[in-house]
Amino acid sequence: MRLGVNIDHIATLREARGGLEPEPVFAALIVEASGADAIVAHLREDQRHIKDKDIFLLKEVVNTRLNLEMSITPAIIRVAAKVKPDQATLVPERRQELTTEGGLDVAQNQEKIRQAVKKLEGAGIEVSLFIDPVKKQIRAAKKTGARFIELHTGAYANAKNKAEENKCVRELKSAVNFAKGLGLRVFAGHGLNYNNVSRVSALAGIEELNIGHAIISRAVFAGLGRAVREMKDLIK
Repeated sequence: MRLGVNIDHIATLREARGGLEPEPVFAALIVEASGADAIVAHLREDQRHIKDKDIFLLKEVVNTRLNLEMSITPAIIRVAAKVKPDQATLVPERRQELTTEGGLDVAQNQEKIRQAVKKLEGAGIEVSLFIDPVKKQIRAAKKTGARFIELHTGAYANAKNKAEENKCVRELKSAVNFAKGLGLRVFAGHGLNYNNVSRVSALAGIEELNIGHAIISRAVFAGLGRAVREMKDLIK
């Protein structure tokens, strides 16, 4: 199974002082050298952490795969079309949220998302949709023309007891099987950490896990390279 590492919170730390350090591009180089299979960065409309310039620089230096998380707003789509990341993952976005809350409601916004997918794929960018593990959303995702989905694992990560966790695992497994049956390729992520990642990584059909906050948090104490290697070992 592949590991994509989200480096947003390297930029969050930089922006805490409004200076130049730490540099997300340097983080990307360390992450790649430590075994990650993709670099993930979310260019939000408010640019609260990752900036336009970061994305252009990352495109120049990333040797694995650059996965740009983004909303479907025209301004961000224009930036993506210029940068041409290897992949764009379309996510919902609200100004006041601390992090992405829930999956994209593809069923309610199917035509708008279909147009975004068409524009991005026309620029040579593979498109993934970040959605909840619900058949209605998976079916709608297929109709947009996207070839990839990333299943939101937040409910699993936030499970309060074993019974709830088991229920979430069953839902994820069912969602993976349903998506694969439609011909979609499946990734997963959100809220995964060193304690809970194993059950998701054991689900057949998921190609890649995208993890950020847990790895950057671990890096504060263990170093970024070691944090990536430890996560990579866990998901093998």
